[in-house]
Amino acid sequence: MRLFPLLRIGVPIAALCLCLHGQTTQTTEPQTETKGLPPRATPADYQTQVQAGAVTIAAEFKGHAVPTLQKTLTTEDYVAVEAALFGSPGARLKLSFEDFSIRINARKTPLPASPYGLVVGSLRDPDWEPPEAAESKSKTSVHSGDTKVKRAEGNEAPPPVKIPVPLQRAMAQQVQKASLPEGDRPLPQAGLLFFLYRGKTQNIQSIELIYAGAAGKATLNLQP
Repeated sequence: MRLFPLLRIGVPIAALCLCLHGQTTQTTEPQTETKGLPPRATPADYQTQVQAGAVTIAAEFKGHAVPTLQKTLTTEDYVAVEAALFGSPGARLKLSFEDFSIRINARKTPLPASPYGLVVGSLRDPDWEPPEAAESKSKTSVHSGDTKVKRAEGNEAPPPVKIPVPLQRAMAQQVQKASLPEGDRPLPQAGLLFFLYRGKTQNIQSIELIYAGAAGKATLNLQP
């Protein structure tokens, strides 16, 4: 009769041990990330290059375009810079978007880089067309007993365009994978940097990409 209480206690303990073993095994598995753009063959394949200590930084201004591995998206609120960092064989470097800023049209205060998560809300897919809004019935409706036609108010702002959630999610994933990788990384590495700028790129006369990170300090004169 005493065997049954022991079995009742032993089964939950065994199950708990198996559960903890499974959690330990799962947390010790390495997590891989697929972020960044493929680095070009050499720094000379970018518009501009500069030396920062033992690291060569190369970059190219993309304007309001956001080139990802799948397609080129757009944003009206940010401008993108494709940056790459090269080093000697086996070299590693701690990377962060916070190491970068840009100075547009020689302004005194440079613009710091923004995390890609802030860019997601302003992304647009040029291939996606919003459905045409149905015309308001009030434009042609007539009140009973009244001969006056109800006209639409021309000053009303159009309703905001709602991008489908699956498309928003897909664009967010594309930008995440294309942004500059973070953390200690083997070189070369490449990816996109984002800076808050709602102006027209045609009005940009000069752009300086400023780097201040683990490799040292450097400034690149980009081509608008």
